Amino acid sequence: MLDITKLARQMQGLSQHLSLEAAASRQRLELAQEYLQKAYESQQELIELQQRWRDRILFANATPIEPLETRINILVPPKVHTVIATDGSQIAPNHHEIAYCYLLNIGRVVLHYGQNRQPLLDSLPEVFYRPEDLYISRQWGIKTEEWMGYRRTASETTVLAELACAAKGEAPALAMVDGSLIYWFLEQLPLDARDRILPPILEAWQQLHLAKIPLLGYLSASRHIDSINFFRLLTCPHQVPDCKSYCPDPAEKSPCQVFDTLRDTTLWGTTLQPGQRGPIWRSNNRVLELYEQQIIYFCHVHVGSEIARIEFPAWVAEDTDMLNQALAMMLAQVQKGQGYPVAIAEAHNQAVVRGGDRSRFFALLERQMIKAGLRNVGTSYKEARKRGSIA
Repeated sequence: MLDITKLARQMQGLSQHLSLEAAASRQRLELAQEYLQKAYESQQELIELQQRWRDRILFANATPIEPLETRINILVPPKVHTVIATDGSQIAPNHHEIAYCYLLNIGRVVLHYGQNRQPLLDSLPEVFYRPEDLYISRQWGIKTEEWMGYRRTASETTVLAELACAAKGEAPALAMVDGSLIYWFLEQLPLDARDRILPPILEAWQQLHLAKIPLLGYLSASRHIDSINFFRLLTCPHQVPDCKSYCPDPAEKSPCQVFDTLRDTTLWGTTLQPGQRGPIWRSNNRVLELYEQQIIYFCHVHVGSEIARIEFPAWVAEDTDMLNQALAMMLAQVQKGQGYPVAIAEAHNQAVVRGGDRSRFFALLERQMIKAGLRNVGTSYKEARKRGSIA
């Protein structure tokens, strides 16, 4: 139980800290706006500097592929279109439950607009119980719980492509996922483990490419800083941005970190009007070297309620008409969802495993185990005690 009286004593110090941090944030934002103005005049020189020294730069950064002054009003979406989204949830394995297994549940949503077609709102569950599913990741030093999350990411993408290709008709279509298309965790995985996760994702994206269905990753409250980091090339006090020579210790703050903790969305929120997008950027994250031709691009969009970061593969970025139409359908989704894409929100609602669902899952599992002739089926004493209090 939380002791509110004791907690209240700490609130004054927290309030003072937040006030100081807010003032510092305003200063960083004003400085970033100044350097943005400077970058308007030297954008091409900065890009050339960035490309020449890209192997020596140690901080995450992106490359603008449009003028930094770009402000484009997003179009009205076509009256007739289809939006597809998936999201996932899971029941993690627990040694204290009646059986050591895990469940992935992929929420599926297909919404048709201006068409006499019924929407699809359901979920696709899959239970994993075989030793090769539960313990395969341990050979790479990966916990089963972590591996379950990686498998879920691949399943969400595979199901999305299958669903989109099956639902596609004459109307324009859009495939959407919640979150980034840049899977940072891949860089840490051993080659054999990565080969079980990334190829299905790239294959699913290729299916969408061939079907001419654009894919967007929607990031709400994004914490990314790779577009602001582009302006660090202007703040570097050295002749060239050779981080490996001048600032080799990542634990020490570099002299170019004058915007430290300022997010991309905060800066672009000062320049974009509702319904506008900013310039398109190419991500230079090293994990994208594994993506073959599927490099990820992004832009920032003022969706009304916030500045959202929208990510998309190269084949969407290179097709201006496809991208414009995809962003129009995305913005309409946000408006229909009152601040968040309705298709993604519904996919989450379909996927989420609530307390009652969890109880029914283990009750069904228990019946199957008893039916199979197993005895002493039940949870551990520890799990049973955690679900209730004697005191």
